[in-house]
Amino acid sequence: MDYKIFVNNPWQENTIVLYDETGEAAVVDCGCFSKEEEVRLQEFLQSENLRPVLLLNTHLHPDHVFGNRWMKDVYGLSTCAAREDDFLLEHAVEFAAMLGLKGVTPPPAAGESIRHGDVVRFGASEMQVIAVGGHSPGGLCFYSERDKLLLSGDVLFAGSVGRSDFPGGNGEELLAGIRERLFVLPEEVKVIPGHGPLTTIGEEKRHNPFFS
Repeated sequence: MDYKIFVNNPWQENTIVLYDETGEAAVVDCGCFSKEEEVRLQEFLQSENLRPVLLLNTHLHPDHVFGNRWMKDVYGLSTCAAREDDFLLEHAVEFAAMLGLKGVTPPPAAGESIRHGDVVRFGASEMQVIAVGGHSPGGLCFYSERDKLLLSGDVLFAGSVGRSDFPGGNGEELLAGIRERLFVLPEEVKVIPGHGPLTTIGEEKRHNPFFS
C-alpha cells in the first residue's frame, strides 16, 4: 500500500490518499476547503491513474469533512464513519463559524456506519477499524497490519494527543483508548496523524509527554 498526504484548509489538516497496485484508492479525511485544494487532489489521482472507491473519516469535525460534498459530487462516494459522530455533521457550519471560519458548505450525510473491529477494503488492501473515543465520541483509527501503518486521526499526534474539550470529548477516555488500543501495536508502526508530522508507536510510547 502506498500513500500520499495533502495538507489542506486553514487548520492544516492531513488528507490521505491510500492506494495499491490495483489502481483503487481510499481517501481518508478529505479536508479540501478551496477549489485549488480540490484540483490538487484530483490531478494527483489522475496522474497516478487511481480510482477512488472508498471515502473514510476518522471523525466528523469540520476540518476533516470539508471535501466530502465534493467527493460525493465528483466521485459518487459517501463517507464511512462512526454513527456516534453524526451530530457533528448536523452542526458543522455553526461549529466552523465558532472556530472562526465562515462560508462553509454543509457536508452531506454520512453513508455506511463503521465501528471497532470492522475491516474496510479497497483493491488488494484492507485496514482494521480501531475505535478510540475522547476527541470525538466516534473517533476511529485505521490500521494496516501488513503495511505497519496507522491512520490515527486527531487521537494521537507526534508528541501530543487530541483535544478533549469539544462537544462529546472525554480526556480520560482518550488516553485510556490510546494506551489500550494503539500502544499495543508493534513499535515500528508508522503513524499518520490528522495534523502535523508522522511518528511511530514506539516513539510515542517512549516520549509522548501525556504518557510519561
